[in-house]
Amino acid sequence: MPEYTSHIFICGNHRKGGHKRGSCDPDGDDALRDCFQDELKRAKVGPLVRANRAGCLDQCEYGPVIVIYPQQIWYGRVRCKDVRRIVEETIVGGRILEDLLIPAQCLNTKGKVCWEEAPKKK
Repeated sequence: MPEYTSHIFICGNHRKGGHKRGSCDPDGDDALRDCFQDELKRAKVGPLVRANRAGCLDQCEYGPVIVIYPQQIWYGRVRCKDVRRIVEETIVGGRILEDLLIPAQCLNTKGKVCWEEAPKKK
């Protein structure tokens, strides 16, 4: 079996409303993961690309968060409306989406938000 070309991990961490660090899956329904799985099927990139629910990716302030391996691309504030573009442009086209990319210096900052350019989550 060939190796995956991309493996998308979608944070599925669910916290109660009002938590200071937020929640990547506030409804606890894996809706974002489902959007990725549907879009990957539509794009016919399987079985070389997978999308799976992950536990907390510890980038809560930028949630919902995904990470794509082996490329190590971290996207934040991802919504279902972004999924088609991520699949078409990043997974298929190999291009980084700057508006979703969490800057490297902002990763692992534990509660300190340094990525203000992107729209805030609602």
